[in-house]
Amino acid sequence: MTERINYMKESPEFLNKLMGLSMQEKESSIEESIRHLVHIRASQMNGCGFCLDMHVKEAKIHGERELRLYHTPIWRESTLFSPRERAALAWTEILTKLPEHGVPDDLYDRVRGQFSEKELSDLTFSIMAINAWNRVNVAFKTEPGTADQAYGLTKAGLS
Repeated sequence: MTERINYMKESPEFLNKLMGLSMQEKESSIEESIRHLVHIRASQMNGCGFCLDMHVKEAKIHGERELRLYHTPIWRESTLFSPRERAALAWTEILTKLPEHGVPDDLYDRVRGQFSEKELSDLTFSIMAINAWNRVNVAFKTEPGTADQAYGLTKAGLS
């Protein structure tokens, strides 16, 4: 396997800006539990092992039920998600894999029915942030679990 560069070392100015965006999410109008679901679902869709590993552990530490974590890929069939969570997951999916003709009005209207203007804007930035992280970590093959100590993720009891 070809060894990849360390993007954190090579582009610290961009890393700091992206970290700032992620830190700002904590001040957003979107509740933490939905942010966790968004991060997990986008990371699953993008095949980002590093981010998926991190966000599942964060969600568990913050009290998310394991069964809901297992059901995230099948959220449409699961009865474990509220209408607001379903709307956030649908918005995550459409913005993570943008269709050729953009976001359909019916989906926008459905999501807008669950979120205020501020919340929908904040949710969109949250989805943008996790997709950026997914792309950089997939590109440089960041190994899952390598930040557990630094971010206190060992408390999740998942190793």
